[in-house]
Amino acid sequence: QVQLVESGGGLVQPGGSLRLSCAASGRIFSINVLGWYRQAPGKQRELVADITRDGSTNYADPVKSRFTISRDNAKNTVYLQMNSLKPEDTGVYYCNARSYFARDFWGQGTQVAVSS
Repeated sequence: QVQLVESGGGLVQPGGSLRLSCAASGRIFSINVLGWYRQAPGKQRELVADITRDGSTNYADPVKSRFTISRDNAKNTVYLQMNSLKPEDTGVYYCNARSYFARDFWGQGTQVAVSS
Protein backbone atom coordinates (compact mmCIF):
# COMPACT_ATOMS: atom_id res chain seq x y z
CA GLN A 1 0.00 0.00 0.00
CA VAL A 2 0.95 3.60 -0.58
CA GLN A 3 -0.29 6.48 1.55
CA LEU A 4 -0.42 10.03 0.20
CA VAL A 5 -0.90 13.21 2.21
CA GLU A 6 -1.46 16.52 0.43
CA SER A 7 -0.96 20.02 1.79
CA GLY A 8 -0.82 23.59 0.52
CA GLY A 9 -4.30 24.33 -0.74
CA GLY A 10 -6.23 27.46 0.12
CA LEU A 11 -7.92 30.59 -1.14
CA VAL A 12 -6.02 32.86 -3.52
CA GLN A 13 -6.91 35.79 -5.74
CA PRO A 14 -6.76 35.49 -9.52
CA GLY A 15 -3.19 35.89 -10.71
CA GLY A 16 -1.82 34.54 -7.44
CA SER A 17 0.26 31.47 -6.70
CA LEU A 18 0.04 28.35 -4.56
CA ARG A 19 2.34 25.41 -4.01
CA LEU A 20 0.91 21.99 -3.31
CA SER A 21 2.91 19.21 -1.71
CA CYS A 22 2.22 15.50 -1.48
CA ALA A 23 4.22 13.19 0.75
CA ALA A 24 4.18 9.49 -0.03
CA SER A 25 4.82 6.67 2.42
CA GLY A 26 4.51 2.93 2.47
CA ARG A 27 5.65 0.84 -0.52
CA ILE A 28 7.54 3.74 -2.09
CA PHE A 29 9.70 1.50 -4.25
CA SER A 30 6.59 0.44 -6.22
CA ILE A 31 5.76 3.97 -7.38
CA ASN A 32 6.54 4.93 -10.97
CA VAL A 33 4.43 8.00 -11.68
CA LEU A 34 3.32 10.73 -9.28
CA GLY A 35 0.73 13.20 -10.38
CA TRP A 36 -1.92 15.74 -9.58
CA TYR A 37 -5.55 15.58 -10.61
CA ARG A 38 -8.32 18.03 -9.91
CA GLN A 39 -12.08 17.92 -9.72
CA ALA A 40 -14.19 21.04 -10.12
CA PRO A 41 -17.76 21.13 -8.80
CA GLY A 42 -20.01 19.16 -11.10
CA LYS A 43 -17.15 17.94 -13.28
CA GLN A 44 -15.12 14.79 -13.62
CA ARG A 45 -11.71 14.40 -12.12
CA GLU A 46 -9.04 15.36 -14.65
CA LEU A 47 -5.29 15.12 -14.93
CA VAL A 48 -3.37 18.30 -14.18
CA ALA A 49 0.22 17.06 -14.44
CA ASP A 50 2.33 14.02 -13.73
CA ILE A 51 5.98 13.09 -13.48
CA THR A 52 7.77 9.80 -13.81
CA ARG A 53 10.51 8.55 -11.52
CA ASP A 54 13.15 9.66 -14.02
CA GLY A 55 11.65 13.16 -14.26
CA SER A 56 9.62 13.09 -17.46
CA THR A 57 6.66 15.43 -17.14
CA ASN A 58 3.23 15.72 -18.71
CA TYR A 59 0.82 18.65 -18.41
CA ALA A 60 -2.80 19.25 -19.29
CA ASP A 61 -3.13 21.97 -21.93
CA PRO A 62 -4.98 24.46 -19.66
CA VAL A 63 -2.09 24.58 -17.18
CA LYS A 64 0.91 24.49 -19.49
CA SER A 65 3.31 27.39 -18.86
CA ARG A 66 1.54 28.24 -15.57
CA PHE A 67 2.03 25.12 -13.45
CA THR A 68 5.22 23.21 -12.72
CA ILE A 69 5.37 19.70 -11.28
CA SER A 70 8.51 18.47 -9.56
CA ARG A 71 9.54 15.48 -7.54
CA ASP A 72 12.04 14.83 -4.78
CA ASN A 73 12.65 11.10 -4.74
CA ALA A 74 14.81 11.34 -1.62
CA LYS A 75 11.89 12.87 0.28
CA ASN A 76 9.21 10.82 -1.52
CA THR A 77 7.41 14.06 -2.24
CA VAL A 78 5.83 15.61 -5.31
CA TYR A 79 5.11 19.32 -5.67
CA LEU A 80 2.85 21.39 -7.87
CA GLN A 81 3.78 25.06 -8.24
CA MET A 82 0.76 26.92 -9.55
CA ASN A 83 1.23 30.45 -10.89
CA SER A 84 -1.10 32.89 -12.62
CA LEU A 85 -4.08 31.12 -11.09
CA LYS A 86 -7.48 31.57 -12.69
CA PRO A 87 -10.98 31.05 -11.28
CA GLU A 88 -11.31 27.98 -13.50
CA ASP A 89 -8.43 26.37 -11.58
CA THR A 90 -10.76 26.09 -8.58
CA GLY A 91 -11.38 22.56 -7.37
CA VAL A 92 -10.20 19.76 -5.15
CA TYR A 93 -6.68 18.70 -6.04
CA TYR A 94 -5.78 15.06 -5.53
CA CYS A 95 -2.35 13.52 -5.42
CA ASN A 96 -1.99 10.27 -7.34
CA ALA A 97 0.63 7.56 -7.26
CA ARG A 98 0.72 4.90 -9.95
CA SER A 99 2.74 1.77 -9.39
CA TYR A 100 4.76 -0.13 -11.94
CA PHE A 101 1.81 -2.54 -12.05
CA ALA A 102 -0.57 0.32 -12.98
CA ARG A 103 -2.28 0.37 -9.60
CA ASP A 104 -3.50 3.79 -8.51
CA PHE A 105 -3.37 5.29 -5.03
CA TRP A 106 -5.04 8.56 -4.05
CA GLY A 107 -4.66 11.22 -1.40
CA GLN A 108 -7.59 12.72 0.45
CA GLY A 109 -7.55 15.92 -1.63
CA THR A 110 -6.86 19.55 -0.88
CA GLN A 111 -9.16 22.43 -1.79
CA VAL A 112 -7.95 25.21 -4.07
CA ALA A 113 -10.20 28.24 -4.49
CA VAL A 114 -9.34 31.09 -6.85
CA SER A 115 -11.59 34.06 -6.28
CA SER A 116 -11.49 37.79 -5.76
